[in-house]
Amino acid sequence: MTTPPPAGGPSGAPAGGPRAVPPKPLHPPHAARSNQTYVPGDGVLAWLPFRPTIRMRLTLLYGGVFLMAGVVLLLVMYFFVQQALQQVGQPHLVLNGIPVRTDDNQVITSQSALDQWLATQRAFQTGQALNTLLRKLLTVLVCLAVIAFAAGYAMAGRVLRPLGRITRTARDVASSDLHRRIELDGPDDELKELADTFDDMLDRLDRSFDSQRRFVANASHELRTPLAINRTLLEVQLSDPAASPDLQQLGKTLLATNERSEQLVEGLLLLARSENELTDRRPVELSEVATRALEQTRAEADKREVELRSKLDPAVVGGNGVLLERLALNLLQNAVRYNTAGGWVELATAEVPGGGELVVSNTGPVVPGYELEHIFEPFRRVKGADRTRSDKGVGLGLSIVRSVVRAHGGTIEATPRAGGGLTMRVRIPSP
Repeated sequence: MTTPPPAGGPSGAPAGGPRAVPPKPLHPPHAARSNQTYVPGDGVLAWLPFRPTIRMRLTLLYGGVFLMAGVVLLLVMYFFVQQALQQVGQPHLVLNGIPVRTDDNQVITSQSALDQWLATQRAFQTGQALNTLLRKLLTVLVCLAVIAFAAGYAMAGRVLRPLGRITRTARDVASSDLHRRIELDGPDDELKELADTFDDMLDRLDRSFDSQRRFVANASHELRTPLAINRTLLEVQLSDPAASPDLQQLGKTLLATNERSEQLVEGLLLLARSENELTDRRPVELSEVATRALEQTRAEADKREVELRSKLDPAVVGGNGVLLERLALNLLQNAVRYNTAGGWVELATAEVPGGGELVVSNTGPVVPGYELEHIFEPFRRVKGADRTRSDKGVGLGLSIVRSVVRAHGGTIEATPRAGGGLTMRVRIPSP
């Protein structure tokens, strides 16, 4: 295995405190994504309190263009009506010495006073007419703007409907089914070109993963067979009572080396298989998986004088039972092997919001905080660990653990314990 397992905590904490060691999965569960709060970023629409989707942007664009065009039309119409009213000639009345009484009981006796009054009345009536026209035009503009925004929202949704189909298919492919295709119908436009390009990419990825699976199956057979034959020959030779002590010692050394090679091959094959996202998820009881892992580790723990503790509460998660059992087994074996005589290892399972949690804590040597970033890498051990002994594994245990967690869309966190040892905290989403 690799270095001792660490304990859980948030990512990015300083050394010695809680921190998430391996990087986050490339495609985390989408249920968690819906709980995220939108944080405005940079750009023209950063002031919006909601996420500025493309549909919303197109709606604002359509409505804004219509509103600007309406404002320009309103101003042009107002200018033309005003100009037309000014060109209308003023009526000319002659007094001929007869006084005139106006509507406001004003008596006009001179021609100049009459002309001035007519000009004032004409200007007043023209202003009233223009104000009435402006109010009505603004009312119509506001109503049409509301209709334009609503129509723009509907039109944007219809235009972006193929893009939503592409997004849903991409999400399904990323989460489970690599064999799905978009197969978008409709006019040969940019969106259909995007969908066809995406389908071509999925075809290539599907062929690549199929080729990888076939390679893993072939390599599993080709690599295991000669190692199994070597082990059989060595065991037969060691069972010969006539073999000399030197030959017996040589056979035991070769058998141990062969066993280490078998572990390395098994680890590499499992690592290759678990790197991919699971396509077949089934409900798995996490406490049952942990119980099986405890049973397989108990003999080794007794041999190393390490006490096993457990607190297994029911927790149902979605995934592959075999891979999850290997995950728990690797963590337990790692905790037992990187421990001290008289130490302890504690395994706990519990149900958490959105899934289940498996926690492995152990005593052991102090793990520097700066080493936590590397213990999940293949063939990496904590500085100072004995690299010559083969009974501590081949350096792939925690790499396999991280790959299994990624394949299940979960998270794994590690923190050092006070006084030595580590705690591993694995969370797997529910089915």
